[in-house]
Amino acid sequence: MNILMVLTSHDELGDTGKKTGFWLEEFAAPYYALKDAGAEIVLASPRGGQPPLDPKSDEPDAQTDDTRRFKGDPQTQAVLAATVPLASVKAADFDAVFYPGGHGPLWDLATDADSIALIEAFAKADKPTAFVCHAPGVLKSVNGADGNPLVNGRKVTGFTNTEEEAVGLTEVVPFLVENVLIANGGDYSKGPDWGSNVVIDGKLVTGQNPGSSREAAEALLGLLKA
Repeated sequence: MNILMVLTSHDELGDTGKKTGFWLEEFAAPYYALKDAGAEIVLASPRGGQPPLDPKSDEPDAQTDDTRRFKGDPQTQAVLAATVPLASVKAADFDAVFYPGGHGPLWDLATDADSIALIEAFAKADKPTAFVCHAPGVLKSVNGADGNPLVNGRKVTGFTNTEEEAVGLTEVVPFLVENVLIANGGDYSKGPDWGSNVVIDGKLVTGQNPGSSREAAEALLGLLKA
């Protein structure tokens, strides 16, 4: 199994003067779930190199077994620090793709031409794709083979409006994930805030929040083994 993981390169939280990036659990949990299952993983980001880590995801109350494993894993830290430029990867070279969230992707990956083309290529080839938390927002401008939004008529989930409100960023983010998925015709559903909730529709996997990260990766593995 060759799996691509795509991370954000964006580190500015709107005009707040604060930093953002990818959410550590949303990288670490899927990475180890996939790696432990025998996957060969390539990490990519728009700019290549070290993707920015959302500092809030590195705080003590955000730690999990997977993030602690990452902290003690210099080999994976080195791999993360050397992501390849997104423009250099092709869907044909991979069996599946996984997008971790964090707020960063809403600013760069949601409008990145390389990301949009990559996801569309995976979908056209009927290969599994997975997006967790804010990452379903990167589907904002992705179309299916019929020219309609990829999520149109598909069962999906993603970071909820109430979860965004709880972290106080409703007026900061460029768009709300829940609203965009619905506006694009997605059959959006959600579980309790902060609880694991993963939705599978064909080869499309979406997870609601950080706690859904490992389950989303396991769902992706299930599609690969089907």
